[in-house]
Order: sequence, then C-alpha cells, then structure tokens
Amino acid sequence: MEVRRSARRRRTVSAYRDGDRVVVLIPAQFTGAEEREWVDRMIARLAARERRDHTDEALYERAVRLAERYLPEAPRPASVRWVRNQNGRWGSCTPADRTIRISERIQSFPDWVVDYVLMHELAHLLVANHNAQFWALVARYPRCERARGYLEGISAAAGLGMSDE
Repeated sequence: MEVRRSARRRRTVSAYRDGDRVVVLIPAQFTGAEEREWVDRMIARLAARERRDHTDEALYERAVRLAERYLPEAPRPASVRWVRNQNGRWGSCTPADRTIRISERIQSFPDWVVDYVLMHELAHLLVANHNAQFWALVARYPRCERARGYLEGISAAAGLGMSDE
C-alpha cells in the first residue's frame, strides 16, 4: 500500500489499485490520525467496489453497455461471466449460444483492458473468426491498440503465451 500526499488536494481523498498495490491519495495537511482513518476507510470502499464490480451480473451489464455504444448491430449476449478455467485465453465466446466467458486473471487489470477483452468477445457475436471485418469491429473501441499492447506485455512478461488471436 502507498499513501501519496498532495499539497493541491484540500478535502478529497481517493484510492485505486495499481497492480497488487493500493494507492491512497490524501491532502498534505492531514494529520497522522486522519491519514490512518482515511486509509482504512478508502481500503474498505475499494474492496467493496471490487466485490461489486467482479460479479457476473456487473460484467454482463458492462458488456451490454459496450455493445450498445460500439456494436449496436450485435445481438445481445445470452450470458457473460467470469471463469477460472481459462489458462490460454483472456476470454472466449460461443456465437451459437451467445455466451461469453472472461478469465478471472484480468479482474485486476485496468478497466479499459477488461473493456477491450469484452469488445473482442462481443465482436465474435457478429464475426466468428479473426478476419479483417472482425478487427474492424474491435477497432471501434477507442483504446483497442493500447489494450492489445498491454495484454501482449503482460503475456510476455509472465511467459503466458496468451494472445487475442
């Protein structure tokens, strides 16, 4: 855990996860007691948000929002859920029954990377393979290339050999 004090902050406190580390941002003028109080409070809030965000229901709603925004012509997925048994992929889709499964490995990744993986699988509801039409659909997501690079880096660094092909 890391606490960062800022002279520019006056009253606001925020927290986020940076990989395995929690970063809490507080005003510089906080006392030690205020720091401890706010760090405990923000860690509890972050944990509650993560539990809520990592449900299958929340993942499904997130996928539907992405599809409505970037792939309005795509059929709505029948289900979208987190799974533990994906060791060689970030996600998978079965177009025939419109089911999408996303690896639990990416739950701690930045939101824009999770959104990219969802977009990739949602595009499979329209195009089953990885042809030019498929990649054109995926490219509608504004952070597509950045997210692909992030996933390639994670895969290479961990020696996972995972790809989105």
